[in-house]
Amino acid sequence: MRIETIMRALADPTRLRIMRLLSAMELAVGELAQVLGQSQPRVSRHVGILCDAGLAERQREGSWVFLRARVGKERGSPLGEAVARLLATAEREDPDFAAACADDRRQLAAIRAARESSAETYFARHAEVWDELRRLHSPDEQVEAALVEALGDAPLGRLLDIGTGTGRMAELFAERAEGVVALDKSLDMLRFARAKLQNLPSDAVELVQGDFAALPFSARGFDTVLLHQVLHFAQDPAAPLAEAARVTRPGGRIAIVDFAAHDREELRDRHAHVRLGFTDAAIASLLAEAGFDPAPPIALEGGELVVKIWIGQRLGMPVGTRQKASR
Repeated sequence: MRIETIMRALADPTRLRIMRLLSAMELAVGELAQVLGQSQPRVSRHVGILCDAGLAERQREGSWVFLRARVGKERGSPLGEAVARLLATAEREDPDFAAACADDRRQLAAIRAARESSAETYFARHAEVWDELRRLHSPDEQVEAALVEALGDAPLGRLLDIGTGTGRMAELFAERAEGVVALDKSLDMLRFARAKLQNLPSDAVELVQGDFAALPFSARGFDTVLLHQVLHFAQDPAAPLAEAARVTRPGGRIAIVDFAAHDREELRDRHAHVRLGFTDAAIASLLAEAGFDPAPPIALEGGELVVKIWIGQRLGMPVGTRQKASR
C-alpha cells in the first residue's frame, strides 16, 4: 500500500461509506448500490478505486463478484490497520458521518433478509433428501460435540473448512479460530453459507469457491484443515488429502469426518456418494501417504451408518509433493 494512493482513495464520502459497510460484511456490487442508493456503474467505479488502493478486494463467485475489506487486524497491512482504526474513530467522533453510516447499516437489513429468504428456499428444495440421510446416522449435535472434543483445547489457528456446504463447521469453530476460510465448489452452497454466516464479524470467515482437488491457496497457509462429510464425494481420495497436506503447516492438524465403510448402494444415486465410507486402515494409509501422522479413530455408532472422526498431525513435506505457487 502507498499512503498517497490510500489518501486519494479515501477522499470521497461514498468510498468512506463503502469501507464502513465492508467492515460489517461482504457485499456484492449490486448490494452496495442498493444500500447506497446509487447506480451500479457508479458504485463499480468507486469500488475499482478502493481495490486499486489495496483497501478492498474482489472475490468472484460465478457471475457474482463480492467485495471484502482489506483493512483491519486479520487481513490488513499496518497501513490498512491504521485506516480501519481511523474510520472507526471517525464514525464515533463525526456526527454527520456517523448518521450516514447508521442509515447504511439499516439498509443492510434488507440485504440480510433477501439472503436468508434465498437460503430458506434452497434448503426447502433439498430438505427431504438431506433429512433422509441424517436419519441414517448419529444426530448432528452428537457428531459436532465429538469433533470439538477430538480437536481439544489446542489452538486451531487459521482454519480451512473444505467443502463447507451450509457453513455449519465454519460457524461452529469461528470463535476459536484465528480466522476461517470456508471453501465449496457449489455456488448454491456458498450462497446458503453466506446467509448463515452473515451475522458473524466480517473478518471471521472468508468464503471461497474452489475444488478440493486443486485448492486455490499457497502452501503451508493453515493450521487446521477440516473435511466434514466431504471425502466420500472424491473419485480419488488421495488427491484432496494431498492438497490438504500441501496447505497445512508442519505440526498442523487435519480432521476428517465421514462414514465408516458400509453397503448402502442407494446413496450413490440418491446423494451422489462416490465412496461408500472408509475403513480405518484405508484412512490411516491415505493420511500417512499425504504426510500426516494419524491418531486413533473415533466412532459414533448411533445410527445405521457409523460416523467416524479421523485426526492426523502434519509431518514434514513428503517427498514428491507438488508445490504450488501462491495465487
